[in-house]
Amino acid sequence: MLRLRVNRSTAGRIQEGSPARGSQGLRRAIGASCASRHNGTYFFSTFTVQAVSSPATLQTASPSALVHSVTQALDRLGLWVRGGFKPEPSDALPALPNGQSANTLLMVGNAGPALWRAFSASPEAADGQAHPLNRWTRQHVDAIANAAGGVALYPFDAAPVWPFQRWAPRAEPVRPSPLGLLIHPQYGLWHAYRAAILLATDENFPAHAPSVAPCSTCADRPCLTSCPVGAFSSSGYDVPACARHLDSPEGQDCLEGGCLARRACPVGAGYAQAPAQNAFHMRAFYMAVSGPVA
Repeated sequence: MLRLRVNRSTAGRIQEGSPARGSQGLRRAIGASCASRHNGTYFFSTFTVQAVSSPATLQTASPSALVHSVTQALDRLGLWVRGGFKPEPSDALPALPNGQSANTLLMVGNAGPALWRAFSASPEAADGQAHPLNRWTRQHVDAIANAAGGVALYPFDAAPVWPFQRWAPRAEPVRPSPLGLLIHPQYGLWHAYRAAILLATDENFPAHAPSVAPCSTCADRPCLTSCPVGAFSSSGYDVPACARHLDSPEGQDCLEGGCLARRACPVGAGYAQAPAQNAFHMRAFYMAVSGPVA
């Protein structure tokens, strides 16, 4: 069983080793007044929540209990299990630590501001070193996967490069958008996949409910007309044109506030990222294609 250690950040220690009984149970244990809820995740203004897991306990849990425990541990990071599927031999996935093949692949991701709240308060966010979000994600998700007897894979792994864009539609109803990003019917373009966790347990995931691709009913397609330099078209994404724009005075709105084309999409507007998060990702992109920002 996953256990949570709850420490009060302002006036000493509240309780250690409180058993996790889901978000509602945890909220009752420490008082409703200290928690706020967003998408099933509770955030605490005067408490920090640290997952404490026993690998032996997690690895012997039933499949549904194991995934539930993984989900609880991800909650504190502003992440959740976005869906999953049973891998096929052609996926060529690595073996688990015990040498067994994975029977379940969980897609781990985020939408809205939850992840940014957790990451921006971390030491990695302020240490001035390269790739802070990737390092923070790997540190925490590796620990969760290891505790469950599994393996974590990342979209930012250098080699091999894992096909997250192809895996995602097998886990949930996402479709390609004109911008090349996958669009979700609820979150729009304001979501991301941060990791995949391989487990030995054999989970049965329900089939996707039939859905209409949001872009197929969007007549105006403001995403294609909002880019100041027309970097998005039916022929693809003109990365050099985008990078030159970001390097100009006229491109500062995109660089500091986020891609205008992405911001123009009306789907999932309620999950839009804060300006600080948009700026973080845009600067990371700019540095990748153009070198350090002066």
